[in-house]
Amino acid sequence: MKPIGDITRGTTNPNRLRRADRWFIHTMCSYLRSVDDPICVDLGFGRTPDTTIEWHDRLRHHVRDDITIVGVEIDRHRVAEASSAATAGLIFVHGGFEVPLPDTRTGGQLGVRHERAHAIRAFNVLRQYSESDVRPAWDVMAARLAPGGLLVDGTCDEIGRVCAWIAVRHDGHAAVPQSLTFATHVGSLDTPLAWAERLPKALIHRNIPGEPVHAFLTAADRAWASVAGIGVFGPRQRFIAMAQRLKEDGWPIADTSARWRLGELTIAWSAVAPSS
Repeated sequence: MKPIGDITRGTTNPNRLRRADRWFIHTMCSYLRSVDDPICVDLGFGRTPDTTIEWHDRLRHHVRDDITIVGVEIDRHRVAEASSAATAGLIFVHGGFEVPLPDTRTGGQLGVRHERAHAIRAFNVLRQYSESDVRPAWDVMAARLAPGGLLVDGTCDEIGRVCAWIAVRHDGHAAVPQSLTFATHVGSLDTPLAWAERLPKALIHRNIPGEPVHAFLTAADRAWASVAGIGVFGPRQRFIAMAQRLKEDGWPIADTSARWRLGELTIAWSAVAPSS
C-alpha cells in the first residue's frame, strides 16, 4: 500500500523535543507501564533520527526498559539511513499517516500482525500541510491507537525553546482532541504572544479576533503583564503566577505549579478549538 502523506522538509535538531518528551513521560508513564508490549511511534522523524533515538533512550530509562519505539518516515532514503541506528527496541520503517507497524516478535517484519500503537508522536509534520488536511490525518493516525493510547500533534522552534502540541485520543469512531499544551524556556519568554508562531496547524490560522485561541493568547499576555512584579523572584515564579491568574479568571488550565514551573501550560481543547 502506498504511504499516506507527502515528504516534508524533514528539518530536525538534537534535543529539539526534550520539553515534549518530559511532558509525555509525565502524562503517559502509568499507562505505558500497565500495558503489554508497549509500542510508541515517532511519525515523520525527518532527515536524521536524533529525536527518535532520544525518545527511545528517555522512555527506556524513565518508563520501562522493554518499550519499543518505531520511527516512521515517508522518505525511503531517510529510513535507509536511519536504520543504521536501529538497536534493541528501536526500529525504523517506511510509511506515512497509516502508521505501518512491525511484528515486534519476529524481528520487525511488517504486515505479520496487526499491532496497534500505544502512542504516536507527529512533530513538525502536519504544520507543512493545509489546515483542511489535519482532521483526516488525525482520524487515520488515531485509528491506529490501542485503547487508552495518545496521539501528539505538535510543533516547535529549531532548538526546542518554544513548543506547542495537541493531545488527541480516539473514541472508537474518530479522533477527539483533548488539550493544547505550550512549553517554553521561561527565561527567554517575553510574552505568551510568542507562542502564536508555534501553534499547530489546526490552530495557527485561527489566531485572529473572534477565535477562541486568539482570545486565550490575548488573555495570557494580559495575565503575564499583570504579574510582571513577581518577575523579581525569577521567571519561573512569574510563569506560575500567570497560570494561576488565568485559572482564577476561568480558563480551564490543567495541572499545578509543579508543571507550570517547568514552563508548561495545558488548557482544555474546548477552550481553544476553532469556532467552525
